[in-house]
Amino acid sequence: MCDTLVALPEATIKGHTIFGKNSDRPQDEIQLITSVSRQTYEKGEDVQCTYISIPQVEQTYEIILSQPYWMWGAEMGANEFGVAIGNEAVYTKEELKKEGLLGMDLLRLGLERAKNAQEALSVITELLEEHGQGGDCAYEGHGWYYHNSYLIADQKEAYVLETADEWWVAEKVEKARSISNNLSIRGKGDLRREGIVQHAIEEDYCQSEEDFDFARIFSQRSVPEEVPLTYRQVKSNELLEENIGNVTVDMMMEFLREHEAGLCMHGQFQTTGSQVSELKSNGKTSIHWFTGSSKPCLSMYKPYVFPINRQKALEPGPYKQKNEDWYWIRHQKFINPFKKLVNEKNKRTYVNEMDSIERNVYIDVQNLVEEEDELDHKDFEQKLHQINQNAWQKAYDLII
Repeated sequence: MCDTLVALPEATIKGHTIFGKNSDRPQDEIQLITSVSRQTYEKGEDVQCTYISIPQVEQTYEIILSQPYWMWGAEMGANEFGVAIGNEAVYTKEELKKEGLLGMDLLRLGLERAKNAQEALSVITELLEEHGQGGDCAYEGHGWYYHNSYLIADQKEAYVLETADEWWVAEKVEKARSISNNLSIRGKGDLRREGIVQHAIEEDYCQSEEDFDFARIFSQRSVPEEVPLTYRQVKSNELLEENIGNVTVDMMMEFLREHEAGLCMHGQFQTTGSQVSELKSNGKTSIHWFTGSSKPCLSMYKPYVFPINRQKALEPGPYKQKNEDWYWIRHQKFINPFKKLVNEKNKRTYVNEMDSIERNVYIDVQNLVEEEDELDHKDFEQKLHQINQNAWQKAYDLII
């Protein structure tokens, strides 16, 4: 359960791509902010993903991830070239494999190996066709299997990629788009795996090429012509469409805190991590905001720039054991009492203080961005690193 949104430059007030995602997972599943620097490898080396190993490439790029602690892959993230990717669980008529690359593994591989959105699309689809997707998507074998869709963005363009086992179609985004936990590409998309139409005819999903409609015929359940307005994807698309030309970073954060349709999800499944990225071209520095904690309505976004060194990020997973000192756990314990009405006053006090701190951090970042052209690039990075450290210190102070 997740929601991923993008507003391309023509849809945003400053002319930069703005990407956002809420990762909705089991409420007790820890999600960490992790990073990996550029790496080089010997020819013939393999990389061990969550369940299987595959051939490694000679060079991988620097990435920052929001990563469920037990897996190799990630729910969302960005790389040093300004590519951001989020994935969604989708349910299709195709077989769910017990072993393969997790959808989250494919996401990380796309970030590690691509310099733009189109390249990331190719990396993911080629790996999907070669190795397949599969494996339990829940910790300790709880039997949660699904296929995946992706929103892949860079500074200039974005693609929606939807999969059904090893089959896939893709659609180029115009202005703005969101995805959720359902197939949404109608017809044949803009790109597709060779042979998919013939496969659909052979499986009796459709009768002819003219009858091919990916979302309708590959979905596990039938797709209505009009989706009820309570669906999260409809709400997220509405929020984007109503603000075409005016979308900002803080507006995207507020979209991800929406409760009417449940974009900010509470309950047994809840939003366990959130990301907003402003992807800039023309030599400007992209800025990535992560909560590193659950429920964005009760979490501060903290800013990051590449290179990630000296900013707060952990080594990448998988981790075999939990660490009670992780911020995610400490934050979760702190906000748990807010579920009870008796603590409503304490909750309001906390939220008001959190909002004030986040607003000041946001203003500090925006003021620094205004000075970017006048600063040496290393000075700019150093100042942003300091803002990152200060934001994290204040986030910890809030939950003491």
